[in-house]
Amino acid sequence: MLERFTWYKQSGYRFEGDGLRVYIDPWELTDDLPADVVFITHAHFDHFSREDIERVSSSGTRIVAPHDVAAELSGDVTPVAPGDSLEVSGIRVQAVPAHNVLEHRLEAHPKRNNWVGYVLSIGDATYYHAGDTDHLPELEAISAHVAFVPIGGDPYVMTPDEAGALVRAIGPRLAVPMHYGFVIGSPRDAEAFARAADPVRVETLTPQRPFERD
Repeated sequence: MLERFTWYKQSGYRFEGDGLRVYIDPWELTDDLPADVVFITHAHFDHFSREDIERVSSSGTRIVAPHDVAAELSGDVTPVAPGDSLEVSGIRVQAVPAHNVLEHRLEAHPKRNNWVGYVLSIGDATYYHAGDTDHLPELEAISAHVAFVPIGGDPYVMTPDEAGALVRAIGPRLAVPMHYGFVIGSPRDAEAFARAADPVRVETLTPQRPFERD
């Protein structure tokens, strides 16, 4: 189910299929293929890169982003908050909460910012991109075939064990680690995540940009 995805680095992906080209949190792209839709989860530099958005945007590109990010962009931009549901270019979109709840991470991604993850229904498959978040009880109700979750750990996102517990609660067919090996975390975290996520099947992608951390 991952053959349609290209992982650039951190949490940045391109999806290509069903007549659509979709980017999520594009950062340091290795190409400039034009986007039908761009989804942004929050305002941090490794998720909201204006330069990369501009590289893949055309007059027909639609952008979906939290309100604070949307306010900084021009064009066909739709602001969203947790709990919003909409349809964009044939994609059914649910914006879900993405924030920290553990004391030592609270100010990294505060709930008050109303940043998001996305559940995207494209064709006959549903994909959950968590953005930057802790394990929130409300996320356990998500239904998705594939879950992309951050695993790099402190001081920003879930550890491999915490992320593993979240995907066990959600129960997707497939879980994919992200947000490790760049800025925080190690490539070895993917192995720890796979153990923690069992019995959920875990697959990893190879980033287009080489890992920056050991």
